[in-house]
Amino acid sequence: MYVRVCNSTELSDGEVIRFVPDGEEEGIAVCHSDGEFFAIGDKCSHGNWSLSEGFLENCHLECVLHGSAFDLRTGWPDKLPATKPVKIYDVKIEDGDVLVDVSSGRITQPDDENFAAQR
Repeated sequence: MYVRVCNSTELSDGEVIRFVPDGEEEGIAVCHSDGEFFAIGDKCSHGNWSLSEGFLENCHLECVLHGSAFDLRTGWPDKLPATKPVKIYDVKIEDGDVLVDVSSGRITQPDDENFAAQR
């Protein structure tokens, strides 16, 4: 189910916002990086910290707590100390709004086509 997060003009390239879907406890980090929009689980898999407070660069979101960086396309960390991925979510732009499919959260595997294409 797609849910409106914001208007695409409200999230500049290089910015991240935290979004908590109604009825959910876990947040989603919605990111605008390199001209594309992404959504990943907002909790670092290593330090249990909010990723939306981190640094966004080149389709990677870095946790401010210990420096682990997560690939926005796959959810997998590219920098230690994190070794486990976070969920990724489907995102689309419709009528200028950023929509996240809150039911699409998934962990990618190294044999997934999307994972292999981005590595």
